[in-house]
Amino acid sequence: MGNKQKAEQKGVREILLMGVFWRILFIEGVLLVYSLGYRWFTADATAQELFWYSVRIIVLVIIIIIFMMVTLKKFLTQKIITPLEIIASANKKIQNDISSADQVALPENSPHEMETIVSSRSKMLKTILDVSEERLQLVNFIRDTFGRYLSSKVVDEILESPQGQKIGGTRKTITVLMSDLRGFTTLSEARDPGEMVDLLNQYLEKMSIIIQKYDGIIDEIIGDALLVVFGAPESHGDDPERAIACAIEMQNKLGDLNIEIEKQGYPSLEMGIGINTGSVIVGNIGSDLRMKYGIVGAAVNTAARIESNSIGGQILIGEATHKLVEDKITADLPQNVMMKGMKQPLVFFSVKSIKAGFNVALVSIIIKKNCLEIKLPFQCWKIKDKKIDAIPIMGETISINGHEIEAKISSSLEQFTDLKIRFDFCLDAHCFDDIYAKIISSKGEKEKDQNLLRITSMEQKDKDLLRKWMEQGAN
Repeated sequence: MGNKQKAEQKGVREILLMGVFWRILFIEGVLLVYSLGYRWFTADATAQELFWYSVRIIVLVIIIIIFMMVTLKKFLTQKIITPLEIIASANKKIQNDISSADQVALPENSPHEMETIVSSRSKMLKTILDVSEERLQLVNFIRDTFGRYLSSKVVDEILESPQGQKIGGTRKTITVLMSDLRGFTTLSEARDPGEMVDLLNQYLEKMSIIIQKYDGIIDEIIGDALLVVFGAPESHGDDPERAIACAIEMQNKLGDLNIEIEKQGYPSLEMGIGINTGSVIVGNIGSDLRMKYGIVGAAVNTAARIESNSIGGQILIGEATHKLVEDKITADLPQNVMMKGMKQPLVFFSVKSIKAGFNVALVSIIIKKNCLEIKLPFQCWKIKDKKIDAIPIMGETISINGHEIEAKISSSLEQFTDLKIRFDFCLDAHCFDDIYAKIISSKGEKEKDQNLLRITSMEQKDKDLLRKWMEQGAN
C-alpha cells in the first residue's frame, strides 16, 4: 500500500461520526421537504407562511442535529471509538515491545464484544508467540545439530534460501585443502579403538578451531583426513591466502598437540597437507532420498594427489594456487611428478611462510642430524594407490634416526614413492615392526641407488630403541 493511500485513510472516529452526521442530515432533509409539501397541499398556505414555516423547521432540525451529534458523539466515543483506539494503539506497541501484548486497559462498561476482542487477541498472541518460540527453538536445534556436520554458513544457506533443498549446484572457483595423518591407519590396528577415537577427536578439535578461524568449511572428515573448502558458499577474495595461512597454523598446532598427547601415552602425529585452486561445482549432490552439500571437480582430485606427495610437517600447493600467491609466500623450488591418469606432470611447491596480512611461518620439524650409522638389511615393497606390491626389493640402511633413513636400495625408485619396510635384523628381545616411508631424494652410486627416506609411520617402541642406540653411540 502506497503512502498516498495511507494518507487518505481515515480513523474510526472520523468515519463513524461523519457517517452518523450525514445520515441524520439526510433524514432531517427528507422530513423538511415532506412537512413543507404537506403544509402547502393541505393548508393552502401562502409563500410567506411557507417561508417562515420552513425557517422554524430548519431551526428545529439544526437543534436536533446538534443534540444528536453531541449526545451520539459522547456515546459512541465512550462505547466504541475509545475502546477501538486503545486496541489499535496496543497492537502498534507490540511491534516494538512484545512484552506489552497483554497490556490493554479498556474503559469501564465497554461493550462485551470489545472485551471479547481483547480476550481473543491475547489468546491469539499467546498462541502465535508459543508457535514462534517453538519454531525458533526448532531452527536453533537444526542449526546447532547440523552445524556439527556442516558449516554454519552452509546450514544458513540451506535453511534461508528457497533453492536450499534442491539438487544441483553452481560453478565456483575455490581453494581446496586436503590434510592426512601419516601412519594413523597402521597405528589404529595396534591400539584400542576407544583410545584412537579419543586421539582423533583431540586432533580434529584443534584443527577445526583453526579452520573456523580462517573461514574454511570442513566438507568431509574421512577418518583421519580432512577435506576443507575456502570460497564456498561465498568467496572472500583471498581464499588461497587464507587456505595457506590455515595450513601453516594447522601444522604448527599439531606440534603443540604432540606435546600434550605424548604426556597421555600416545605417539606423536605427523600430517601432510595439499592445497589446490580451481573451478568446481558447489551445491546439493545426491537424490531426493539422500543428498549432501559438497563439491565436485578436478580441482578436488588434484588437491588429493598433491597431498599424497607430502610428508609429515609439509604443506604442498599446486601450480594454480602458486600463481595467485607467488609474491606473498616463501616456498621451495617447484617439484614435479608424473602420476597415473594424468596427461602432464603434477607440479607443486613446498610452502614455508605467508605474508599478505597473515604473517605466519611454518615451524619446521627439527630432525636430529646425529643419525645412527648402522647397516641393517631390509626388504621393502612399493605402495601405490594404497596397494602393496607383491615383489619385495632388497636394501640396506646407511644411517637412521626416528625421522629419516638413508639407505641403499637394489632397484631404482622414483622420488615420492611410498614404501613399506621390514628389517631382516631381529634381536631376541626386540624385533622391528613394519615401517612406512616416502623417498624424498635419491642419487645414483655405481650399481645401487642411495636414497633418503622420510619415515611416515614407525612404532614408538622402535623409535625409543633407535634413540637409545644413538645415545649409546654418542658416549
